[in-house]
Amino acid sequence: MRVDKWLWQARFFKSRSLAAGCVTGGHLRVNGNRAAKASAAVGPGDVLTFPQGRLIRVVKIVALGTRRGPAPEAQALYEDLSPPDEQERKPVPPIARIEGNSRPTKRDRRKLDLDRRGPLE
Repeated sequence: MRVDKWLWQARFFKSRSLAAGCVTGGHLRVNGNRAAKASAAVGPGDVLTFPQGRLIRVVKIVALGTRRGPAPEAQALYEDLSPPDEQERKPVPPIARIEGNSRPTKRDRRKLDLDRRGPLE
């Protein structure tokens, strides 16, 4: 099966074109080797590594799907090998209002972004 079609069926991307863009952009690895084309063939037992949002996903293909079904059906297609990263899954604190109902300033937004990302190392 095509890797872009499998990523779409497993609900990692909202559309096949987004999945194909990830592959052709050089962001996807199949069994440790960079996949050059969206038409690269994958099957059960292959390990895929790709970025999704701020996380790096590592998944092992368990089965090939026949359709893009509901989420429980899509989750049965893969085994998630990504290490649990508690820092990435923390809920984002709500934006603190500075004075009454005023919007945060640029300086305040920078502080909020720094709090969300954590200190630079």
